Amino acid sequence: MGKRKLAKINLSVVIIAKNEEKLIGRAIKSVSWADEVVVLDTGSVDKTPRIARKLGARVVKMPTTRLAFSRWRTAGIKHARGRWIFYLDADEECLPALKKEMKKITSSSPKERKNGQLVTAYAIPRENFYLGKRVRWGGAWPDYVKRLFWKETLKRWRGKLHEEPVFKGEMGLLESPMRHYTHRDLTSMLNKTIGWSQLEAEALYEAGHPPMTWWRFFRIMLTELWERGIKKQGFRDGTVGVIEVIFQMFSRFVTYARLWELQQINSKS
Repeated sequence: MGKRKLAKINLSVVIIAKNEEKLIGRAIKSVSWADEVVVLDTGSVDKTPRIARKLGARVVKMPTTRLAFSRWRTAGIKHARGRWIFYLDADEECLPALKKEMKKITSSSPKERKNGQLVTAYAIPRENFYLGKRVRWGGAWPDYVKRLFWKETLKRWRGKLHEEPVFKGEMGLLESPMRHYTHRDLTSMLNKTIGWSQLEAEALYEAGHPPMTWWRFFRIMLTELWERGIKKQGFRDGTVGVIEVIFQMFSRFVTYARLWELQQINSKS
């Protein structure tokens, strides 16, 4: 018997997840049409890996539990076998219109050109949902994220926070959105702030941020109020919009309070 010919894998979906048993099913089902789904598990102690495998995803254990999205996204390049890679977060969902648009692009090698170069990456708009309601103001729309890549041109991801792809070619824009169920409840909002504020404070400290004084806290929080609540009209999203604006002011306060704490600790050492 001759060797069995392996099916061509056009699109791999990479999902980074940790303790997402309530959301991982929806994310995987929304991309069940892809050639493969790879879940990079970063330390789950719940049913996330089991649910992912049951839905046909390949689960790969990551060696660290500390927030390291650049490292994890870079690892996705190694573990994905498709010619194209689509990064989907566990709290996101690919909608039918986006599926149709991506299938057309990923059915072949890059064809579109921009500024004389091939478009090898695409940013995708997201519809953001806060506390169960879609929000459009306060800086939430349009929200483009860089997620679809021709694998051979994607080199790595960099950045401790707000990671960015390093790739060869030009970036294009897709028209169809995906959904992002961020800030699903106050508990998840607080947990996210606890985790990210420490990393943000460390990044600010390493960048040599000026010493925190009492008036800087007021300036930072009032700037957030002005930007989200007034300039970008976050109040137009109703009660949810007002909660989000106030919470973002609180989140900024926690980040800079952590920065102040780091400055105090290191000034004594």
